[in-house]
Amino acid sequence: MTDHSHLSRPLAVPAGRISRFGRMGSLAAGVAGRMAVGGALQLGQGRRPVARDLLLTPTNMRRIADELARMRGAAMKVGQLMSMDTGDVLPPELADIMARLRADADFMPPQQLRDVLDAEWGAGWRKRFARFDVRPIAAASIGQVHRAQLPDGTDLAIKVQYPSIARSIDSDVANIGRLIRLSGLLPDGFAIDPYLDEARSQLKEEADYHAEAAHLEHFAALLKGDPSLTLPELHAPLSTGKVLAMTFVPSDRIESVADLPQEQRDHVMYVLCDLMLRELFVFGAMQSDPNFANYRHDPDTGRIVLLDFGATRNLPPRLSEQMRALMRSGSAGARGEVAQVVAAMELVPETVDEPFRARILDMIMLVFDEIRASPLLDIAASGLSQRLQQAGEALAADDFVPPPVPMDLLYIQRKVAGMFLLANRLRARVPVADLMAKHMDHT
Repeated sequence: MTDHSHLSRPLAVPAGRISRFGRMGSLAAGVAGRMAVGGALQLGQGRRPVARDLLLTPTNMRRIADELARMRGAAMKVGQLMSMDTGDVLPPELADIMARLRADADFMPPQQLRDVLDAEWGAGWRKRFARFDVRPIAAASIGQVHRAQLPDGTDLAIKVQYPSIARSIDSDVANIGRLIRLSGLLPDGFAIDPYLDEARSQLKEEADYHAEAAHLEHFAALLKGDPSLTLPELHAPLSTGKVLAMTFVPSDRIESVADLPQEQRDHVMYVLCDLMLRELFVFGAMQSDPNFANYRHDPDTGRIVLLDFGATRNLPPRLSEQMRALMRSGSAGARGEVAQVVAAMELVPETVDEPFRARILDMIMLVFDEIRASPLLDIAASGLSQRLQQAGEALAADDFVPPPVPMDLLYIQRKVAGMFLLANRLRARVPVADLMAKHMDHT
């Protein structure tokens, strides 16, 4: 979800498949045309055109970002999967475009919103509410969220899906793939198809609000009675396959925790990291989208509010056991065992050239070394993030092409990276070794 403070402007979502396809084709043709003109001008000036430089003109970058923001859906999902919100896979230029998409989400104008709700709830639906705010409080890749109040005073948050998003997923993903390939910014040999396939699959799952409602209720049952966490309650009478109605839980952005005393910041990150490990090792299901907007903080109770279960993923038991084995080996400093585990997981398969494998293992062991050395791991102060980034950039500079990672593992990596980034943002200290020890020996 995108926080309401970042919403841009009301702009109709292209609804028809032909309309969406035409817009993407026009975008690609326009970018290619400007590249050709720019190349001709450079030749006329006696310079050899470079495709990368021709694409990355301010005009092209702005047009790509504007059009993809309007398309929502596939563009945002592919960017999230490939960049993992950290720029790990996408080159910085494309990662910047995707980051802008998350920040500058447009929203449906009132007439389009009314059409969607008329189709889902029938005409006259406004009579069911004491108040319904047409300006959304948040927007995401496939829908936007509105506040409303029932006549009995119950406050609701209502997520409304953009029109025709579900029907256009296949063509949207294919067109995004064409645009990314056109950019020429991916490293030679990089396999983009698995990411496109997963984006297509994940979008279709997230477009099923019945499924998200079931995930919400499942996690509510799993976390019932937890004194540190709270979730909205499903309001089934108003929920459909394209509308999800929940109770509205008053809360602040999770980033607001950064202004609290150290002890409270540490507690928030302890709770969230412990939740992640419970998802992995106890629940067998993980809310895999670590976008900061999916976590909120209730300053009155101190509880963390969990939102958006559309990206919930059931994890295969074998992968959970492999992750447990990785934690055991890494915590013991057993590099050889770590190498065997990550090869079996296909995180660092044996097909990767040995020099690259050794450097990736160095990065993995760097993390475990820091965890062992720091009973309270302070991500912000440790410099670990910068060291890992430098090592990753050195790999890219040496033309390392990352192999396709199994998608379940990719989602776990994404969640871990999200916790890493949030701990850094909140300047929180986390007893990572103790948290891992709680789960390493469980069967």
